[in-house]
Amino acid sequence: MLPPAPPEDDREDTPGLRKIVHIDMDAFYASVEQRDDPSLRGKPVAVGGSAERGVVAAASYEARVYGVRSAMPSMKAARLCPDLIFVRPRFEAYRQVSRQIRSIFRDYTPHVEPLALDEAYLDVTEDLRGIGSATRIAELIRARIVSETGLTASAGVSYNKFLAKLASDQNKPDGLCVIRPGEGAEFVAKLPVRRFHGVGPRGAEKMARLGIASGADLRERDIAFLRENFGAQADYLYRAARGIDLRRVDANRPRKSLGAERTFERDLSSGPVLREALDNIIAIVWEAIAKHAVKGHTVTLKLRTADFKGMTRAKSLPRAVADREEFASLGHALLDEVLPLPQPVRLMGLTLSALEGEKEQPPHPEDGQLSLL
Repeated sequence: MLPPAPPEDDREDTPGLRKIVHIDMDAFYASVEQRDDPSLRGKPVAVGGSAERGVVAAASYEARVYGVRSAMPSMKAARLCPDLIFVRPRFEAYRQVSRQIRSIFRDYTPHVEPLALDEAYLDVTEDLRGIGSATRIAELIRARIVSETGLTASAGVSYNKFLAKLASDQNKPDGLCVIRPGEGAEFVAKLPVRRFHGVGPRGAEKMARLGIASGADLRERDIAFLRENFGAQADYLYRAARGIDLRRVDANRPRKSLGAERTFERDLSSGPVLREALDNIIAIVWEAIAKHAVKGHTVTLKLRTADFKGMTRAKSLPRAVADREEFASLGHALLDEVLPLPQPVRLMGLTLSALEGEKEQPPHPEDGQLSLL
């Protein structure tokens, strides 16, 4: 028997609503490169890969006009945009900017939950400066980011995390969007389901086959239908279609693992492209492992295929993983175990767990994951 459906009560004007701001830097990696190298400004830039091989880690807005996107094979990106300029990623530069913007956030609230180097949730229900307006705080933060880093950020303001994140993407780049109490369900109803976090191209195609194109269409489906067709994702979709999100901004969640995952713009199927994508993730994760000076015994590969089925493979050692080379070798061995896959891959992640020797660090991304661009 199915468990009871989530409550039908989707009223949004109840007491105790939070004031949540989601800040998302605009084309972060590429924008840092354009800022630091004036010759790149106004030109299509891809961070990562090369014209001959590899995968695009991030694309400037000038490149996106041509259809270039993150996780796209570099050769395809070069075909779409013959003038595309490839640059090597500089993670220390990106981390330095990330530290700057987080310092700005903490001038307004201690309740900061980073999701990645370039984005974070802020709970400003009670802000440190007594400003009282989440919208005004978002405006001040965006202005300071421009002034202190030379970069732009977009912001979403609402009464829960799901809506704030949707709002930050609404008027990109360099935009601000506010979803006020009482407006959430209507805002979500008008959105294509592809805009829902976690719904990729294949997921949207599946929904289209089921007659679901918008948030309003999704809201018409009951929980039993959603569980039958979307499994573990059903409860999330049910609440999201109603603008409901009960999660709190959590700045102090203890880390049990350190890793990264990426939801691809387009599903990946070939072994070489998947290996390139894994190399990008390995680079990000090992940078974080080195920064936090942690050691771990277990490496876990996470995959989600186009039909929303999840798959994990793990390898545990009796000792800590020795170095980056061993971490990468274990990750690739786990991927090779499952290739070829029956379905293309929409999400890939790699995690180091069973941690030991971690130093005290500032707040960390949700669930120990660094969401990649």
